[in-house]
Order: sequence, then structure tokens, then C-alpha cells
Amino acid sequence: MPHDQLIRHVLFPGRHHLVTRFQVDYLRALRAGLVSDLDGERVRCSPDAVVVWAVTSANHAGTRRNPVPGHRREALIEHVTAVEHLPSLVVPVPDVAPHARFAHLVTTTVQTATGHTVTLDPRETVVACSTPAVIAAYQELGYRVVGVELDATDALGDVPARPWDVVGRLAAGDPTWTDVAHPAVPGFFRRYGLEAQIVQVFADPVVSGDGDLTATRDYRTYAAAFEDASRRKWEQVRPYVLPGRIVDIGCATGGLLELVAAEPRLHESDLFGVDVARHLVAEAEHKKTQGVFANPNVWFVQANILRGEVMPERSVDTTVTIALTHEISSYGDGVPDVERFARRVLAHTRPGGVWINSDVCGPADGDRPVHLTLRDDDGTRPGVVTDLDAWARPDVAAHVRGLSTASRMRQFAHDFPRLSGASFTVEEVLPGTFRLTLRDAMEFLTTKDYADNWLSECHERFCDLDRDAWTGLLTGAGFELGPESGAWRNEWLVEHSFAPVASLTDATTGEHVEWPDTHVLTVARRPVLGA
Repeated sequence: MPHDQLIRHVLFPGRHHLVTRFQVDYLRALRAGLVSDLDGERVRCSPDAVVVWAVTSANHAGTRRNPVPGHRREALIEHVTAVEHLPSLVVPVPDVAPHARFAHLVTTTVQTATGHTVTLDPRETVVACSTPAVIAAYQELGYRVVGVELDATDALGDVPARPWDVVGRLAAGDPTWTDVAHPAVPGFFRRYGLEAQIVQVFADPVVSGDGDLTATRDYRTYAAAFEDASRRKWEQVRPYVLPGRIVDIGCATGGLLELVAAEPRLHESDLFGVDVARHLVAEAEHKKTQGVFANPNVWFVQANILRGEVMPERSVDTTVTIALTHEISSYGDGVPDVERFARRVLAHTRPGGVWINSDVCGPADGDRPVHLTLRDDDGTRPGVVTDLDAWARPDVAAHVRGLSTASRMRQFAHDFPRLSGASFTVEEVLPGTFRLTLRDAMEFLTTKDYADNWLSECHERFCDLDRDAWTGLLTGAGFELGPESGAWRNEWLVEHSFAPVASLTDATTGEHVEWPDTHVLTVARRPVLGA
């Protein structure tokens, strides 16, 4: 059926990390009536037709899917369209999980964000889109669609490069990206350091495309655990914190910084929270807007400190890391990455400044062969190990939670080595009794209760470094280790997690083995002299 009404709005949804020359030329041709829709009917636009750029995932930044912050994308579009005198409106659309009504969400967001001055009536609106699944969603709502890149081929018959393809070229160091991008884009990117930012994000081997360490982590329970532990951890590190510039690396949702901000002794300090996980930084920013932090001088940064400088050299008085360094070792290149992290912390620490680290640690004499005897009557005993990779997270949690402790060891022996990359050798010498090293025994015992995030936790190694290894690592990086430092045993874990279901004996003599240290606190200072 022919369409008699003139088009007043061109809805152009997308992440819009950059604008290409082709896109601008195409939009001009579309407004001039030179483009047909996907049904082959010519699109006739009114002389004052406006392009509505719907910037999706506008609240995401610092990930491979969304390396450019939403506000920069909005500003770039405004800049390009002003240069081109292309009538436009820019509307940010927050990210949502994949949903059948996403197209409806976009159109409603546009109408709401513009105070309903823009009504995207399908009779007067055409959607510009080149993604088949998205095209189908808008067509179901009754919108006509023009295919943008799908509508054209170059002299070789190739489809013009989409913006995401151009971002990929930039990230790969291909200088031809500037030939495809609109001429106003390279200067804009240089002005705000976006080229380097994109290259850094794409080069990060640790973070997933969505800006997380792992796709199997439930960040609600993960964040809640950090919040619950913040006060206890703060009491542990509080005596050693120096006022000035204080940085919490691995800040999660900012629970520890809430307590730092409320400390009268530190009221004139500047507080920085750094975390690699987008979900956690977003929640910390949300808390800041709600006025949660008593000190207004609080900033949050999503970054991986291993991939580049986060704070200037010799600028930080106190760095705090809580339950972070084992993740660096687990998700990076092992202990060498912890060593590299230590050197970066030293570099940004002022002479006389301090790095306070609290984390799990491996037992002394970790290679000692032991027998670990576990209860096998406190849950189910399937008899076979289950491949959990394709299971939904709640189903994994329910399955693991229902296993007996010995059966959980059997599952752990399957999941831990393949996910963590660690060597893990275990032999069940008697039903429920396992021969392994003391280090491997503690890997299991300190992980076994994390059913909610089982596959994620099996990716992590808790025992890569013992007390002596920490001492050598920190002094080797250039720190002086304070007398407050040392390994310690979490007695709550012994009483509530280890002793009720497990016992340790020496594999050779049969003698009882005391539960070893489980945690370490290090207070490392950068020397004032010769620093």
C-alpha cells in the first residue's frame, strides 16, 4: 500500500560510537527523497524532517561493546550534524537486557525524553537500520525501514563499513579508519583521548565484552557480600590509612569508601574508587548521586590498572585493596601479574605513602601431602560428576548446594582445574578421604561454600601466594613491609566451615594437621629515601 503522508522523523537507533561519511551522505539522500524503503517504495520526507539519533546503551562505557561513554557519543553526533547542517535530535537510551519489546522501549524513550514533542507515529516515521533482527522488531510495530548500509554497495560489490567495523579498525591500529569515518570524527576523538581509550579497552584480556571479569558471576550476591564485609575490613585497615589522596582499587559498590568518607580524620581527603566491573561502578555512581558518601570528594573509575596508568605517578597517599590480588592472579597471568600490579601501585604512591592489602593466602608448606576427610552424609551423592557449563546459574547453585561435602569435592576436582588453569591432583584413597597437597586442600575448603557463584569462584585461585611469597613480592617491587603485616587464620571459617565437615591429617604419618593460615594483611610503604 502506498504511503501518502510525508515523513517527519527519521529514527536512527544504534550505539553510534562514531559516525561514518556514508551515514551522513545516506541521511541527506533520504531527506531529499532519493531512497526507497525495504519494500521498494520511495520515501518522501517533509522539508523539515528531523533525524532522531537514539543512542542505545548510553549508560555503558569502558567495555568492548561500548568503549565510548554515552555523553561523548551524544556530543559527537551533535558536532557532526551541526557541521553538516543536518536537522537532528539526540536521545540517550539506557541499556536493558535483550527483550522482545526493545523497539517499543526505544520509541517510548524518545517520546518521553522530548516531553512528547516528538511523537514517532509510524505513518510519519521511517526507521534507518541495517541489523536484520532490529529491523524485524520495528516492522512488527508498523514502521517502514530503510536499510542504510544494506541499501548500498561499493564498486567491488561490498557493503559499506558500519560504524562498529570502523571502531574495530581503530582498535586494531588500522589507519584507514579515518578514511571511512566522517571528517569531523578523528579530531573529536583526539580531543577527548578516545582513540587511546578504545585501543586500551580492546587490548584488555581480562575483561569481557560487557565489562566484567566473568559471565558466570551474580553481581547482586557478589556486591552484597562486599557490602556486608566492608565494616569488618575497614576496622582491619583503618589504623594504617594516611590522609590525602586515598584510592580503593577493587572498590566494588563503594562500601569501604562509605566508611572512609565518614571518618573525621580523613574528611579533607580525596577518595577514588577503581573497579574493572561495569556493574559495580554503575552502582557506586548511583549511590553517589543519592548522597550516600559524607565526603563529597569521591570519584569512581572503571579501569583495569594492569592495562594502563589510573593515577599519576607519586600522587597517592594510601592505596587499599581488599580481596583483589587473588583475582588479579586468577584472571591474569598468575603471580607475574600480581608483581606487575605491585610495581604499578609503587609507581603511583608518594614517598612515605602506603599500600594496605587484605586478601586470602595460601598455607605455609603448601606442597605437603595431606589426607582431607570430608563428610559424605550431609547431602546427595550422585556418583558421577556433572557438566554444569550449560546450566543456568540458579540451577548450578541449587545442585552444588545439595551435594554432600565429599561430592562437592568430586565436582570441584572437575571444575577447578579446567576453569582456573591450576594444577590440581587429587586421589580418593578411601570413600570420603582424599590425598592431595595442603595447598589444594585449602583451595577446596575456601571455595566450597560459594554455591551461588560456583563456576565463577572455580575460576579463582585463593592460594597462589603464601606469607613468605608476599614478603618477597612486595620487597622485590620496592616496598618496605611494615611490622603490622602477617598471615592469619580466620577462626570463623574454622569453626563454621572447616571443622564441622572436614579433618586434615599428614598423608605420611597420619598425624593431625592444624588448620593453616587463610588470610594475609600487608602494610607496605614506599621508602622516603631513595624512592
